[in-house]
Amino acid sequence: MTPVLNSPSSLKAGLLCRCPRCGEGRLYSGFLTLAKACDRCGQDFAFAEPADGPAFFVMTGVGILVIAVWAWSVVAFQPPIWVQFATVFPALLVGCLGTLRPVKAWLVAEQYIHKASEGGASSVQSRPE
Repeated sequence: MTPVLNSPSSLKAGLLCRCPRCGEGRLYSGFLTLAKACDRCGQDFAFAEPADGPAFFVMTGVGILVIAVWAWSVVAFQPPIWVQFATVFPALLVGCLGTLRPVKAWLVAEQYIHKASEGGASSVQSRPE
């Protein structure tokens, strides 16, 4: 499997949720379900297994950003508690759901570019007893 000459950067493929090989085919067949293969170049996506990485990065980044803005606004404006609930929870929800797809696509593109595969213990030798 050699990369196509015009393959996009991993960041561009991730932000557009496109195939990391050709940059044109769709990466997803559902909201977060990866397609079996690219509908343009035929790249098989069986190699892609970002696991919980995207969720961790998204929850951490969005959480820090939203909570920092919330803490600043509470000190600066002292809004009523109902306004805080009405703004913070939707901001967390929309922020996480809005960034999860591109972050997962970016991590899949990074796996493709760096030829990442599952780790194994084949290089570890057992010690004699």
